[in-house]
Amino acid sequence: MFDISAIDTVAILVFATSWLLYSVILHRMSGTGRTLSSAMDFQRRQWMRTMMHRDLRMIDTGIMSGLQNGTAFFASTSLIAIGGCFALLNAADHVYGVMRDLSLGDEVPKGLFEAKVIGLMLIFGYAFFKFGWSYRLFNYASILIGATPTAAHSSEAETIAAAERAAVFTITAGRHFNHGLRAFFFSIGYLGWFVNGWALIVTTLVVAGVQLHRQFFSDSARIVIEAARQSQP
Repeated sequence: MFDISAIDTVAILVFATSWLLYSVILHRMSGTGRTLSSAMDFQRRQWMRTMMHRDLRMIDTGIMSGLQNGTAFFASTSLIAIGGCFALLNAADHVYGVMRDLSLGDEVPKGLFEAKVIGLMLIFGYAFFKFGWSYRLFNYASILIGATPTAAHSSEAETIAAAERAAVFTITAGRHFNHGLRAFFFSIGYLGWFVNGWALIVTTLVVAGVQLHRQFFSDSARIVIEAARQSQP
């Protein structure tokens, strides 16, 4: 067992609270079109509405293939990162000794160092499950796109309903992908804990700040948020 200092406890609480609060904010604002992620949901729905009027849907299947490949890449990267964490645990004595010799951060008990590595492993494990489910949902969405009839071969109501089902699946897949990507970003902040608790607080706040800026104030967010506002009645 090991003792954890007060600053380490505070730092972990700041890390967990920042991640949770950021996720809650985006969740509560989903569907409003006021964040980059929610505005892109409007674009996904518009994509499906455009898709249902196309007889040839190679462009749609091409886009879905790109989304699946990107998701598969991050899922594979998550597994590689988990493997790296296992290797780090296996060589914990050597790595811990090197960090201590180089004075990289505060000296901590070996058990706490191993706990930090396990925490990092859990973050990547969470990311893998999110990316894996996102990949599966994109696969289902591809099937739904193929099952969407054209207006010439079905009633307008049936075509719209089929396109809406495909839109819901692509939106849900995108949200799970964002959760996995968020875990990757916060894992960068988590690395600060290997220095000390103060570094974890700083890196966490920096990562959270960058994420908030991208969602609300970046040029890309401004463009799609404005488009979402114009599409709303």
